[in-house]
Amino acid sequence: MDAIIQTYQLTKKFKKVEVIKPLDFSLKKGEICALIGKNGAGKSTFLKLLAGQLMPTSGEIHLFGKSGKEIDQAKKRMGFMIETPAFFPDFTAIQNLEYFRIQRGIVDKKRVYEVLEIVGLANEKKKRFNDYSMGMKQRLGIALCLLSSPDCLVLDEPINGLDVEGIMEIRNLLIKLNQENQITILISSHILTELKLVATRFVFIKNGVVVDDL
Repeated sequence: MDAIIQTYQLTKKFKKVEVIKPLDFSLKKGEICALIGKNGAGKSTFLKLLAGQLMPTSGEIHLFGKSGKEIDQAKKRMGFMIETPAFFPDFTAIQNLEYFRIQRGIVDKKRVYEVLEIVGLANEKKKRFNDYSMGMKQRLGIALCLLSSPDCLVLDEPINGLDVEGIMEIRNLLIKLNQENQITILISSHILTELKLVATRFVFIKNGVVVDDL
């Protein structure tokens, strides 16, 4: 199977503290991989390194087999949701996604409606973002990730702070994206019980080190 994400001896230091210790990791096509760890374990730092929001101290990242200068091209096949996206509170879902579609140079206007349909928000398109529940906001965040038709999603704590119904909605959505749209998913959380129902692989991280891979 093809590796979509591959890291070699990846490290990240903040001042003298090594938050990510030499990390070898690979994500295979078709997986839903859960990155599990307590708050402060290094999950978000690792995902920010993958997204290019942070630069590694040392080591290498390959996306779809590309690295170095070619990695930016490979990133176009990825959808990242590391922090809750900054949507306009008074805009509807369509207005928000239309803004990002234009900003990102996505030509197909129909794509906005397609992604709202995929995440189950097609009937809520007139409601302002401010009036969305937490679960709906997370689903709109995933819709934004899907705008560019990615092959892989990287989601940091997408079920954090959600009620039972919201968690179930996200869980069902991720399974659907994986099975029907063939999207590979890397998802982080500190709630193992919820991810047990969605992930096909579990990687445990503690103090910046992978301690288990099941």
